[in-house]
Amino acid sequence: MDALQKARFLSDAGQYDSCGPKACDVDLQNGLGGVINATAEHKECRLFKTLMTNTCSLDCRYCANRSGCGKRRVAYLPEELSDLFMHLHEKHRINGLFLSSGIAGDADQATERMLEAARLLRHRRGFRGYLHFKVLPGTSYELIKQASELATRMSVNIEAPNKQVLSELASNKDFKHDIIRRQAWVKRLRPPGGQSTQLIVNGLATDEDILRMMRWEYDEMELHRIYYSAFRPVPGTPLEQEKAVPGWREHRLYNADFLYRAYGFSFEELRSVMDGGMLPREDPKLVMARDTFDGPVDINEASYEELLRVPGIGLMTASRLSERRKRVTSYLELKRMGANLNLARPFIIVDGKRQRSLLDF
Repeated sequence: MDALQKARFLSDAGQYDSCGPKACDVDLQNGLGGVINATAEHKECRLFKTLMTNTCSLDCRYCANRSGCGKRRVAYLPEELSDLFMHLHEKHRINGLFLSSGIAGDADQATERMLEAARLLRHRRGFRGYLHFKVLPGTSYELIKQASELATRMSVNIEAPNKQVLSELASNKDFKHDIIRRQAWVKRLRPPGGQSTQLIVNGLATDEDILRMMRWEYDEMELHRIYYSAFRPVPGTPLEQEKAVPGWREHRLYNADFLYRAYGFSFEELRSVMDGGMLPREDPKLVMARDTFDGPVDINEASYEELLRVPGIGLMTASRLSERRKRVTSYLELKRMGANLNLARPFIIVDGKRQRSLLDF
C-alpha cells in the first residue's frame, strides 16, 4: 500500500478529532479527505488532518479505531508521512498538519513515531508552518517536552467532563493521571500556539457538567480552544445502537463557550438560562436578554460591556460603537457597522427611536 492509499485510510480514521470546519477533498486521484479549512494563528489555513496509525490498544466504546474493532490496520512510516505532507504543501496549498495517532504498543512508542515524522518535517524538509501535535493519553513528560519544541499547538483530548463519564466511555483511560496531568505539563511547556482539547457531547453528561468543565479548563489550564463533538454512533462499536446527539446541542455549547471565552459572560449567567442542566434550543444570549433586560439599551450611551449583551451585536460592532465619536442616527448605519438588526431591534434605542420589545409580541 503506497502513502496516498494509506492517507485515505488514516485521514478518514482521524475524522473524530474536532479542530475546525468539516473536511473538504483535495483533487488527488479521486480526492483525498482529511483536509479542512481552519483558522490557525489568526490566518486562514488548510490543514491536513491524519493519524499516524489507526491501530489502537485503547477500548473507547465510541471509536471506530478501538482495540478489537476489526478494521484494516494501517500505519505510515515517518518518512512516508513527511514526504506526503510536503507534496501536499508544495503542490496543493496545504499549509498545516494536524497529527494524531492510535496507540500502537504503548503511548510512548506511538509518540516516538509521531515525533520522528515531525522532526523530518521541521529539520530535514524545512517546514516552518503550522503543526498541531496531539498528545496521547499516558505519554511521558520527556516526549511531550520534545513535541512542544516542534509543534505550533498541542492538544490532549479530555473527551468527558469528569472521571465518572470517562469511565463509562473507556475503561483503560485514567482521567486525572492520563489526561489532566498531561494538560498541566503542556501548560507548563507553553507551545507557541497554546493548547486545545475536545469534549464528546452525549447523554451521559448535562450541558451544565460540560460547561463547568469548560470553565475549569479555560481558567486553570489556560486553553486556547475547546471543541465539542456531538456523539454519532459508529457501526461496529459497543455504542452503535445509541442515538445520535442532535447537532443543535453541539451548536448551543459553542454559543455558550464563545460567550464565556470572548464576551466575558460568567458561568452563573449561562447557568441561569438552563433547564434541568440543559441549555435552551435558542441562542443563550437571546434568552438571557429576554430574561434580564429592564428596557431597551441606548446604543449611543451604552458601555462596551453593555453592548456585548445585546443580541445581534458582536465583538467588532460593540468595539466600533464604543470608539465612535459621532452618534449613530439610523438602523441602516448600525447595520453597516455589522449589527444583526433582526436580533438587535427589540433591545435597542437608535437616536431616540425603538421598535417593540419581543415581550410585547
